Amino acid sequence: MNVIFFVIVAVAFLFSAFHQLTGDFGAEGATPVDQLSRAIVDSAGGAVELAIGLIGVMTLFLGLMKIAEAGGLLRVLSRLIRPLMVRLFPDVPPDHPAMGAMILNMSANALGLGNAATPFGIRAMQELDRLNSEKGTATNAMALFLAINTSSITLLPTGVIALRAAAGSADPAGILPTTLFATMGSTIIGIAAAKVYQRFSAAPPLPVKPTAGSDGRDTDGFAGQTGIGGNDEENRELCDDAGIGYPPWVSMTAIVALVLMIPLMIIYGDIVAPWIIPSLVVGFLAFGLVKKIRIYEVFVEGAKEGFQVAIRIIPYLVAILVAVGMFRASGALEAMVGALGRWTTLIGLPAEALPMALLRPLSGSGAYGILASIINDPLIGPDSYTGYLVSTLQGSTETTFYVLAVYFGAVSVRRVRHTLAAALTADVAGVMFAVIACTLFLR
Repeated sequence: MNVIFFVIVAVAFLFSAFHQLTGDFGAEGATPVDQLSRAIVDSAGGAVELAIGLIGVMTLFLGLMKIAEAGGLLRVLSRLIRPLMVRLFPDVPPDHPAMGAMILNMSANALGLGNAATPFGIRAMQELDRLNSEKGTATNAMALFLAINTSSITLLPTGVIALRAAAGSADPAGILPTTLFATMGSTIIGIAAAKVYQRFSAAPPLPVKPTAGSDGRDTDGFAGQTGIGGNDEENRELCDDAGIGYPPWVSMTAIVALVLMIPLMIIYGDIVAPWIIPSLVVGFLAFGLVKKIRIYEVFVEGAKEGFQVAIRIIPYLVAILVAVGMFRASGALEAMVGALGRWTTLIGLPAEALPMALLRPLSGSGAYGILASIINDPLIGPDSYTGYLVSTLQGSTETTFYVLAVYFGAVSVRRVRHTLAAALTADVAGVMFAVIACTLFLR
């Protein structure tokens, strides 16, 4: 991200300097360097205004999600997908703690709870490492888990919906069907890629017997981190509980219902879209009441986290929005769009969306800033095709290099084998399916 940030700023400066020295002042009257200076100041102020506008919507959604968490929605999702997980990970014993931790990680990702998913992901990697006979080398199960993690099916991209609402979108939740379609496609491709690539990469031999401590009670590298349960003991209890699945027919019914949501949203999207956000508010509150949750207190607790998140991203927004603002004011963005737009537009990927597609695997905060700059651009907006596409890309792809660094670092794995290739394949598939989804649903 350091290199990317510098390159964007440097290219913008060089572009402006070139136009200034050649006397190409354009039609706006101000010199290129004056326009660049104004863009720096305006972008910095705009980033703070954007973050402040985001606070309200972010606190609302995280407050609602806290109610869902407290009511045990994560346990329901984890039990639904367990029968599928047992088949995907034949090297992992069905009752091993790793299985429960992986299920909870994926369930949290599906609900858009990125930070809450991380402790479960680290726990899963630690438990998978207990089954690893060759320490420091990724197993097939690790590679597959991270490939799925980077492409995880997303039911509710709360952060992106909040940002679209803050940008004035008429339909902030309109990306639900496109995100679901894109993540389902990228997850399938990621799983297939991991299964195929593992054939060309020698795997560590399977252990003859379980290693000591495989009961999952060791907390090395996990202590002090909080997930949705709030502490290590509650997280371990969740992982143990996730090892109990529903009957296979229940899981299959849920998967079929999930797949059927896509054509239903295509056919009835215009009718359903206005109902989504009000239904989410009422639905989560009703769910909390049924589960006997003190919905007001829990909502406020989750809303506090939303406020903190919105404030915490201000430095990232300032950095990337200033860089993008300079890039645009210098004329460099216009030049790039002119050079690449005619080619990428043919496949449904506008040149304006290219930085988003390229930066997303590298930096989540950087991609978030680019998303904000694009959907807040008056010439693009959140409800244009490009606005929907970059919103879908943000909600359906992952910060791959960060995920691999954190999860493999937790278990000191240095030889990642085919993991990076499988994860990047899933990222590319996510971009492709996002283009397909937006083309089918919006054009």
